[in-house]
Amino acid sequence: MDRNRAEEKLVGIRDSDGVPHLSLDIGGTLIKMVYFSSNSSESTDNRVNSSLKDKMSTSSGNLHYGIRNGGLHFTKFETSKISDCIEFISSKQLQHNGDRYYAAPTNDKNIIKATGGGAFKFADMFREKLGVTLDKVDEMDCLVTGANFLLKAVHHEAFTYIDGQKEFVQIDHKDLYPYLLVNIGSGVSMIKVESDTKFERVSGTSVGGGTFLGLGKLLTNCKSFDELLEMSRQGNNRVIDMLVGEIYGGNDYAKIGLASTAIASSFGKPISENKELEDYKAEDVARSLLRMISNNIGQIAYLNALHFGLKRIIFGGFFIRGHAYTMDTISVAVNFWSKGEAKAMFLRHEGFLGALGAFLSYEESGFPDVAHQLLEGFPQNSYCTED
Repeated sequence: MDRNRAEEKLVGIRDSDGVPHLSLDIGGTLIKMVYFSSNSSESTDNRVNSSLKDKMSTSSGNLHYGIRNGGLHFTKFETSKISDCIEFISSKQLQHNGDRYYAAPTNDKNIIKATGGGAFKFADMFREKLGVTLDKVDEMDCLVTGANFLLKAVHHEAFTYIDGQKEFVQIDHKDLYPYLLVNIGSGVSMIKVESDTKFERVSGTSVGGGTFLGLGKLLTNCKSFDELLEMSRQGNNRVIDMLVGEIYGGNDYAKIGLASTAIASSFGKPISENKELEDYKAEDVARSLLRMISNNIGQIAYLNALHFGLKRIIFGGFFIRGHAYTMDTISVAVNFWSKGEAKAMFLRHEGFLGALGAFLSYEESGFPDVAHQLLEGFPQNSYCTED
């Protein structure tokens, strides 16, 4: 398995003669891409230039999901390397959004659905390099549309993660709403979702994935998000964090329900130590940083859910990346602050909500029904195999 290829594939839309539908979610840190190809174009997919593969960021592997006869691919690039993304699109001729396959009106040709701040920031670049117009779709609309679709369509999409155990949760479609969608990108948006069409961004925080990577680069000299995550796997946050027991002589603070092992102050231990940054291991710093940010997000999310009377809290966004320690920390935070009454839920396609929502918006624009086929066909016949 090529671990440099950050791609997944939903397989199964009936043969559309290689229609290369494409949508983008261009964030501050990552570009998320969804594109369609039929089985007949698989040989082309398998001939992607190897140098492009090397430039793409890492993921946990390639997944394939089948419905009928086609593929919906999920892949990502670092926004700082947007030229690699453009080169990839060009190599697959994905910029031809149906003009060679559909009898589409002239003004519908060479349009790519895009969301995120980068859809505005990089619009001129896409026009100059690829000759395409980015049709900008509202970011919150796309996030909610993508999340609702996945929660309704994919049998094993949502899951809890507690004490290292992943447990899939099948949600009754009639009981899906309301829920709190916590999308963790560069920053964090918290959205109260009440129906397919009714939702509201009720809160958020600037302390998110961008914070993790930005501080991580300054403190550890890491080069990428994935490198920083890997560092955190090997670290010990107790070298950096001040624990309750270290304040109370090794004891719990039972009166207020704090165990001796609870964190009293993130990054608090260096206060009383005569050390410089270089005296600490980068892995320990990364671990403490990840713990601090994940705890913070979990707490804020639960407090918002409590305020709006929402029992279901669903986390998405590429900050999580299926990372066990991140999910465990968020889960512990939600469990602690809710006194066990609420659980954090995660999504398998956590980072592609916006890009998927943008893809599904082709249906609203009157494009021939690739999106509609996906909506109709995917729920009944999906399967998953891993490369």
